[in-house]
Amino acid sequence: MPRESLTGSRIRERRVMRALKQANLAKQIGISASYLNLIEHNRRRIGGKLLLDIADVLGVEPQALTEGAEAALLGSLREAALAARLSDEDAARAEAFAGRFPGWAEALANGQRRIAMLERTVEMLSDRMAHDPHLAASMHELLTTAAAVRSTAEILADGDALEPEWQHRFHVNIDADSRRLANSAQALVDYLERGQQAQAGGQSPQEEVETYLEEHEYRFEPLEQGQDPARVDALIEGSASGLSEAAVFVLRGVLEQVAKDAMMLPLSALEAALDGDCPDPVALARQFAVPVAVVLRRLAALPVLGAGLVVCDRSGTVIFRKSIDGFSVPRFDTCCPLWPLFASLCAPGSVMYDRIGQLGRGQVQFDAYAATDLSQAPDYNAPALSRAVMLLLPAPAGDTSRPVRAVGATCRICPRTACIARREPSILAG
Repeated sequence: MPRESLTGSRIRERRVMRALKQANLAKQIGISASYLNLIEHNRRRIGGKLLLDIADVLGVEPQALTEGAEAALLGSLREAALAARLSDEDAARAEAFAGRFPGWAEALANGQRRIAMLERTVEMLSDRMAHDPHLAASMHELLTTAAAVRSTAEILADGDALEPEWQHRFHVNIDADSRRLANSAQALVDYLERGQQAQAGGQSPQEEVETYLEEHEYRFEPLEQGQDPARVDALIEGSASGLSEAAVFVLRGVLEQVAKDAMMLPLSALEAALDGDCPDPVALARQFAVPVAVVLRRLAALPVLGAGLVVCDRSGTVIFRKSIDGFSVPRFDTCCPLWPLFASLCAPGSVMYDRIGQLGRGQVQFDAYAATDLSQAPDYNAPALSRAVMLLLPAPAGDTSRPVRAVGATCRICPRTACIARREPSILAG
């Protein structure tokens, strides 16, 4: 049902919310109760001065009656319908539901948004608890110091026959250990409280680089003018002074790769060759006579596509990520081995393509393209280094031409119990 045809339902709902009788509203706006009844049952169109008068009496903006729920509200309702596995027919009634019951619709949408936020929090905390090296070291320090305090305290408690000199030494030790325990606990609390800041500002070198690239929208015009080490140095000196030494090392490698890719495929030429919002990386690679991996990296730099990018090295370790809403890439934990990214590592020279969606509420679908860069071996019997690249493009809305392969983020928070690739139990199981 079109949005405009639900104006009457919204008027009725607003009137009921204000405990206003139909006859009283009709009287105040100067029409008959029977005509208002037809309007409220969507049997008469309404507009102009009559709509303005009704909105004024009900104390709402006219757009709230004619346009109904905002896109964000409808999006949350559709996510809730998807999570509840409602039929397409029921999910299509989100607009009607929001029009007739705006209060309930907003409450349901808020609940859905809170569920999504809590799931992200659980994912982040599980990720950190499992593989954050700083957190593991801090916990080890706490436990070691607590054990030392306890041992000293037991000696003092049972040491009635200890000489005063030894008692003094143990008192000094327990005082020092207690201070160390308090300092370690405070440092751990500070670290945990910086969790949100760490996610936004970057605490690891990779996170620092991600923040830097996001601030520059992954595009560097000086590097589009040709491969010149001096341009990379100038960029780093001019805008990366706040990064750590390790982050600068990582950033230099990223910018050098951007410069190399720009030499083979300038963004201006790629933008001119795009036809619509669904590019074909293989066709573009043929057109420009460049490796598919180069095309994938360059497409990820175009803001019009809103694409995500994940890069891993030969060991399977993720060394670069360009985040995209709806697809989680663990920061500390190991990734799901079912991603096309890792299939590409096993088949250098091939191009992998699949439509994927991560398991969980409000699944978002992506067209995933993956290819592997294979460098020339530096010497005899020396292994050639390889890097796999995966581009994530949002799947066209309503496109059901391809089946969706369900993948996870990491085993610890993946709800699928019967998975051949599972490495450890999920905290969400059962």
